[in-house]
Amino acid sequence: MDALRILHSESSKGWGGQEHRTLKEMTVLRARGHSIEMVCPIEARLGVRAKEEGFVVHHARMRGGADVASMLRIKTLLSRGKFDVLNTHSGHDSIVAGTAGRLAGTPLVVRTRHLALPITSLATYTWIPHRIIAVSRHVRDYLISVGVAQSRVETIYDGIVKPEALFHSTLRNELGLGTDAIIACMVAIVRDKKGHEDLIDAVQPMLAERPHLHVVMAGDGPWFDKIKNIIDSVGLSDRIHLLGFRTDIPNVLRGCDFFVLPTHQEALGQSYIEAMAAGLPVIGTDVNGVPEVITHGENGLLVPPHDIEALRAAMSRLIDNPELRVKLGCAGRLLTNASFTIDGMAEETIDFYRRGIRERGPQA
Repeated sequence: MDALRILHSESSKGWGGQEHRTLKEMTVLRARGHSIEMVCPIEARLGVRAKEEGFVVHHARMRGGADVASMLRIKTLLSRGKFDVLNTHSGHDSIVAGTAGRLAGTPLVVRTRHLALPITSLATYTWIPHRIIAVSRHVRDYLISVGVAQSRVETIYDGIVKPEALFHSTLRNELGLGTDAIIACMVAIVRDKKGHEDLIDAVQPMLAERPHLHVVMAGDGPWFDKIKNIIDSVGLSDRIHLLGFRTDIPNVLRGCDFFVLPTHQEALGQSYIEAMAAGLPVIGTDVNGVPEVITHGENGLLVPPHDIEALRAAMSRLIDNPELRVKLGCAGRLLTNASFTIDGMAEETIDFYRRGIRERGPQA
């Protein structure tokens, strides 16, 4: 079949699970012969990373729905580039680029919904895009409940690149920790509602009782300094290690004993999937789309959000039971190999695009 020309738009300037998924999708579809480009603000980290990976990246401010200059720029880009698909990802670009796609007559305008938050503009789901991708069943069900037609929205789970076998992680040498250390790992953008404070509260008494217990937190974000100040204020910077932004997450994960992310809201939980693929047992919160990834007692442990005591008990359970860690880790790896593959995400996405173009027929 003919290759598709696809333009992704992103108005977000940060880097988190949403941007990580978008870049993975762009990379795997390019590897399958499709032409992929991006439009974003010049300072967007996704655009910087995409350019480093060899993608053509265009720049537009997309500061809001009234940014007519960006809208006209993107309309021209879409028309001249003869793109088959425009895929938007955030609020501002869904309005600006999405409207540009409609004006340019782009055959298919798609919005991907990455978040579990209440939507702020129903029009960016019901009027501007022709079709919507939801990253979990929870997100799809929510969109349908607020008025998006069931036939227009489809769930496509995140797919991860199977990590290469690592015989040795450098993490413990980096931190000066031996094989006797038990390391809990959290990978997440450092911002509100990810649960960094909950994890600190849960482990603080445990660290006093368990001299070999350590926690690593990988990621950066708007709350990085706040979380660092909390850790420093309780004198735990030698036990709770803030790693900042890392490009070697598989290396970090393989150096740890289990993964914990006490998030307050999560559309799906890409970090859980990556930890499972690395063979780690995981602890998550029973919110939003997380139970679509973690089945309590089978491939991980679930605790209620904000429940510090339950979080502490789950961590103690994994620390004290190596056999359970192995059991849950093996089950998690099997799940990711079966249900969250990068090839599966690629095939479903291209099929979704092609069906959308075909179903729109001559009007496309």
